[in-house]
Amino acid sequence: MAEQQILRPAAEARYAAELATLAASDTSPRPQGWQLSPRAVRRFLLGDPKQGISRKFYGDDPLVDRAIVSLMSQQGLMLVGEPGTAKSLLSELLAAAICGTSGLVVQGSAGTTEDHIRYGWNYALLLAEGPSERALVPSPVLNAMRSGRIVRFEEITRCPPEVQDALISILSEKALALPELGPDAVASAAPGFNVIATANLRDRGVHEMSSALKRRFNFETVHPIADPAFEQELVLRQLGERLGPAGVKVHGERDVAEILVRVFQDLRTGRTAEGASLNRPDAVMSTAEAVNVLHAAALEAAYLDDGRLSAAHVARQLQGVVLKDSPEDGKRLRAYIDHIVKERAGRSGPWKEFYQAARSLKLG
Repeated sequence: MAEQQILRPAAEARYAAELATLAASDTSPRPQGWQLSPRAVRRFLLGDPKQGISRKFYGDDPLVDRAIVSLMSQQGLMLVGEPGTAKSLLSELLAAAICGTSGLVVQGSAGTTEDHIRYGWNYALLLAEGPSERALVPSPVLNAMRSGRIVRFEEITRCPPEVQDALISILSEKALALPELGPDAVASAAPGFNVIATANLRDRGVHEMSSALKRRFNFETVHPIADPAFEQELVLRQLGERLGPAGVKVHGERDVAEILVRVFQDLRTGRTAEGASLNRPDAVMSTAEAVNVLHAAALEAAYLDDGRLSAAHVARQLQGVVLKDSPEDGKRLRAYIDHIVKERAGRSGPWKEFYQAARSLKLG
């Protein structure tokens, strides 16, 4: 029977060969419960050409060091930032390198309950046998505590405060009482256990974290990539990872990626490289969205055109990114096209292709 393909393998599966290479040569001291040393974890995220280890996180290298140190401490790690700044990717990579699995995840939402953080019950067994270890259904947090692994809590501020606060005693005492199993029943965390939580800055005010819970975390802000060359490298790498397994091939992507990143950086910062000020759109112009745009443009070029990826393909995909949050964003993008892009269109062929396609967008 043929092996089933999946759209996106977990980090520990995608980079299994690199993790094995690092483990085989890792002689540095490691914290109790960690599968790799902190030095090897850093090389896994930031790359090591001598060992054939690719860079996976692009941005603030010292942030990676601080995140690793936080996970060695008694504090949890809280990653905050604008949407699309790779907070979830960073947490996944850290968990994969430190404990070998990134799959212990709590997804925060309005429907998240304390059972998702503590434990629930198999009610058929509960009725048949009463409270027992067999009837208990452990949460990802409890599984991480028992096995000494990292648990990831995505979008924690999407949860009601009373649900968030179920983490307070777990983080401070590194233990979880199981009173239904007996007055002295406690699950104590094994070495290596910790929590990585993420929260979007745009979600501030949805459910503010309590001061008590904030004190249990070290906060790190993940900023958008400021270096255009760095962002272009990441966008092209991500495009290759998406197209490769599907066998899709295009050409001309490097020149197009340069224009795409330039447009996103202009709109994200509200200022062009030439120093002109812009009205920033409310829409999230993140690196993740840039990857989505380039991927969609490449699919259009491969399946609906001749395989040459052009700036026109990118321009046609911008509409779906910008027109998400505010009708005014269409006017802001139109002004950018009519002034900045029009001026650049006279300088190079790709910018001219972009301008001609962008003019036909329905932007309101």
